[in-house]
Amino acid sequence: MRSRWPLDDADDLRDELLAAWDRPGYHDLRHLAEVLARVEELAAAGIGFGRMQVSLAAWFHDAVYDGERDAEERSAVWAERSLPSYAGEPVAAEVARLVRMTETHDPAPEDVEGCVLSDADLAVLACGQDRYAAYVAGVREEYAHLDEETFRRGRAQVLASLAERPALFRTDHARDRWEAAARANLAAELAALGGVGSAPG
Repeated sequence: MRSRWPLDDADDLRDELLAAWDRPGYHDLRHLAEVLARVEELAAAGIGFGRMQVSLAAWFHDAVYDGERDAEERSAVWAERSLPSYAGEPVAAEVARLVRMTETHDPAPEDVEGCVLSDADLAVLACGQDRYAAYVAGVREEYAHLDEETFRRGRAQVLASLAERPALFRTDHARDRWEAAARANLAAELAALGGVGSAPG
């Protein structure tokens, strides 16, 4: 994990972020590692984007995660406050912008960095059965304060909103490799929740 940190002479910040990610639930160190790996995969596929900015945004995007609605905003503010001395104001501003984008996962088509980060973050939707089950269990753990009915209703709304999108993924590489599997997983989970049984294609 430490080898994927893109900044020299910023080990203290890296370690603060690693400590923030070291928590139970889905948004943990495993999720961070998976997002970083998907960013690298998309780069290897030949997509041209600002790798430092996207990698840093991956490190920050769920660094603050406590179930509150402003978690992405607080993660973005952390980036804005901590990165300028290491990477400069323009990089800090771009990282913060990308972090805020992950609240909706709806980057503009021309926003290549946003598309890459969004695809990397949502790639878990396309994973195999065991990992998907662990992902769902991790999300449930993060919302343990909710009763089962409230959680299921809210989860179904989130999944249905995703399933209604014309495409979950924005890059050609992600759509070609992950879209079909992700839609199958969404449909299966929605059916298990008593929601819509099939996701639109």
